[in-house]
Amino acid sequence: MGTNGGPEMPMVCVTDFEAQARELLSKSTWDYIEGGAEEGFTRDDNIAAFKKIRLRPRYLKDVSHVDTRTTIQGAEISAPICIAPTGFHCLAWPDGEMSTARAAQAAGICYITSTYASCTLEDIVATAPRGLRWFQLYVQLDRQLNKQLIQKVESLGFKALVVTVDVPKLGNRRHDIRNQLDLKTNLLLKDLRLPKEEFSFVLQRNSAPYLQMSPIDSSLCWDDLSWLQSVTQLPIILKGILTKEDAELAVKHKVHGIIVSNHGGRQLDGVAASIDALTEVVAAVKGQIEVYVDGGIRTGSDVLKALALGAKCVFLGRPVLWGLACKGERGVEEVLNILKDEFHTSMALTGCRSVAEISRDLVQFSRL
Repeated sequence: MGTNGGPEMPMVCVTDFEAQARELLSKSTWDYIEGGAEEGFTRDDNIAAFKKIRLRPRYLKDVSHVDTRTTIQGAEISAPICIAPTGFHCLAWPDGEMSTARAAQAAGICYITSTYASCTLEDIVATAPRGLRWFQLYVQLDRQLNKQLIQKVESLGFKALVVTVDVPKLGNRRHDIRNQLDLKTNLLLKDLRLPKEEFSFVLQRNSAPYLQMSPIDSSLCWDDLSWLQSVTQLPIILKGILTKEDAELAVKHKVHGIIVSNHGGRQLDGVAASIDALTEVVAAVKGQIEVYVDGGIRTGSDVLKALALGAKCVFLGRPVLWGLACKGERGVEEVLNILKDEFHTSMALTGCRSVAEISRDLVQFSRL
């Protein structure tokens, strides 16, 4: 039932979930999820940039069978729409990352688990044992700690290591400062070093969780990648690359993939929208490694545009948290299914029967 006793309106697009999540979450949690760095220009531009790309449909093709399947790092996924790493899912729903992992498994897509997950990695794996999982690593100051964490995720069956490179220092997120959300000392961590008795994890309806957070290593540089490669067999993906120069260095250092990302506009305000940076990165890698993108994807046609510009798949951040906040596991599944259905429709309406048929001549940039 709706709030005034009438039947509940069906959720028909991703922004329907956004509107409802905003009503359900506390102000500080909403601000934490939605907040961008500084003025929020890049956060908003991530969405606006997709609107400047026009589609060039081709008709009179037999689109009675449209196949959305593809692969990432050799693993098959049901559609090129996967889940980006975001922290603290318990802020949005009590079961947190366990709900997210189950929804990803049901949808047949990849879920990148964050270093700052609010459920243990063991619980996440146990609840969705057949799911395709990658692990996002914030490189910690303590080398041994990184090694232990990497060995743990390998033993738990994670299939790739996603190293976030755009947080040598936390971006200036004004909402969190105004709300006195002390991210540096008070974020919740279950997989780094804290024994259970130290968990002063109190999750109330109107407050963020508070827990000691290990500092991220701001000295991390290109030469450190060889150390990471020496302690793991997993493919290494770099998340946060925005320029051709860094893309070329990524290839040179033999990483397996790049996620073009500006951290949802949460790190450095004034950088390019992810979809605008994608073209430059794709051109630089010359097909040698897979390139993915996150930031601003809100519709199935956004997914189509990203693939036409060279992305192998897209990753969703905030929309997953909106789905989680609204209906838990079912909400995440619904968000994924809406985007999959929209993507399927966009493929059919542009004359693409398979992901392989999505090409650069499908899009043009608006002169507006």
